[in-house]
Amino acid sequence: MASDPAVQLAPNVWRLRLISDLVNGFAFRDDDGQVTLVDCGMKRSPRTMSAALARIGIASDDVTRILLTHAHTDHAGGVAEMARRTDSPVSVHTDDAEAVRTGIAPPLDQSLRMGRFLRRIMKTGKPAFEPVPVTDELHDDQLLPVAGGLRVVHTPGHSPGHVSFLHEPTGVLVTGDALFNWRGIGWSIPFFCTDFRMSQRTAQRLTELDFSVAAFTHGKHVSAGARAYVGDFLTAHQVD
Repeated sequence: MASDPAVQLAPNVWRLRLISDLVNGFAFRDDDGQVTLVDCGMKRSPRTMSAALARIGIASDDVTRILLTHAHTDHAGGVAEMARRTDSPVSVHTDDAEAVRTGIAPPLDQSLRMGRFLRRIMKTGKPAFEPVPVTDELHDDQLLPVAGGLRVVHTPGHSPGHVSFLHEPTGVLVTGDALFNWRGIGWSIPFFCTDFRMSQRTAQRLTELDFSVAAFTHGKHVSAGARAYVGDFLTAHQVD
């Protein structure tokens, strides 16, 4: 049902609806019951995330690892609290690791007028979310021992260390903010990127992947014709 807090995408893979379909986290469960979370939403999202996990029979003690697609407050804002609740280590790409450790989000794209404006009015250099230690720094093409194999796909631009994740056993692709699916597929908000043009270019990597479900951190997932849905958009919006 649309109101379910946890939507099953494949065996042992769920989308966790942290703010309706606008902000999503994900859960991957190993055969032995251990669970890995991907993204933890905003500061107040841990309560929602914990309730969604409980709905599908996952307790805090079952969670043994937390992964982040990138170091923005709508993905990492709740990570410190979820790490405390689950006593789990946190992993993020090496290029976003310092941002997670300090809570200071990566810089905004200064080639865009709105990016320059936000830099002037925001409290730059001060934490945007609660810092948390980073236990493991991820790298491109790394295969994580998560539910049979979770591939790290570095898609920088939205942030320097932004990654997507491909769950190879089930074909579930977590796009992160490389693409949104809010009222249709599209780019992330340009002025929230570190380098919007780079994010457009690196998103093309997704067309090289073999996936059957496109799972977006913002918006509903797509399971019917997912590769064509993503591929057609990227083919029509290639950038130099």
